[in-house]
Amino acid sequence: MLHYDPRACLPSAAELPDSDDTPVDNELQNLIPNLLGAILGWVWAERTDWFFGVDMGIYYAAGEPPLVPDGFLSLGVERFVNGSEGRLSYVLWEENGIPPIFVLEVVSRTYGGEYERKKTDYAKLGILYYAIYVPSRRYWRNRPSLEIYRLVNGVYELQGEHLWMPEVGLALGKENGIHLGWEREWLYWYDSQGQRLPTPEELAKVALQERERANRLAERLRALGVDPADLD
Repeated sequence: MLHYDPRACLPSAAELPDSDDTPVDNELQNLIPNLLGAILGWVWAERTDWFFGVDMGIYYAAGEPPLVPDGFLSLGVERFVNGSEGRLSYVLWEENGIPPIFVLEVVSRTYGGEYERKKTDYAKLGILYYAIYVPSRRYWRNRPSLEIYRLVNGVYELQGEHLWMPEVGLALGKENGIHLGWEREWLYWYDSQGQRLPTPEELAKVALQERERANRLAERLRALGVDPADLD
C-alpha cells in the first residue's frame, strides 16, 4: 500500500526566503531582540531544546507569506540545525509543527496598525505570548511602552508591562540599563523572584573586575615577599 506524506511536497527552508526583505527603520528593532537572545544564550547555555530568532520568517502554511516578528522564542525544538549554517527560516513543517511560544514586535516609526493585524495572525497560529514594545513615545503616546499579551481561548488578553511566563520559566520586563554603551530603557528577562538576569556584557565586566582584583592582590603579596603560587 502506498503511503502519501504531504510534508514531502512542501518546500524546505533552503527553498524559502529567510525574511520578508523589509528593512528595519530603526536599529532598536534588531538590538532589543538580539539582547534578549544573548541573555538566553547564557542562561540556557546547557539546554538544546530552544531557539530564539530575530527578524526571521516563520512559515506556517505552504503558499502563504511568512510572519516576520522582530524576535521570537520556540521551545521543544532543536537549538542548532544544519551544522554550522543554522536555520535559514523557521518552517513549521520542519519543526514538528511547533509554533513559537513568544513573539516580540518593536514598534517602528512607520506604524500604521500592522501590530493589531499581526496580533490576529499570531493568535491563529497559537502563539501563547505576544509582546509589543515602543522605543519612543512619539509613536505610541496613549499606551504603555510595553504591552504583553497572553492567548486565552483564542484571543489575546493584555497582562501588563511585566509578566511571569510559567511555560517559559522566565518573566519579561523593562528597565533602564546600558547595552553596547547605550544607556536607555531595554527589555530583559527576569527570574521567578523578580531579579533581572545579567547580560553577557555585565558578566564579562564582572569577570574582568575579579581578574583585576586578583592581579592587584598578587602584586601586593609579591611586594611583601610572598609568592602567590605558594598559597595555592
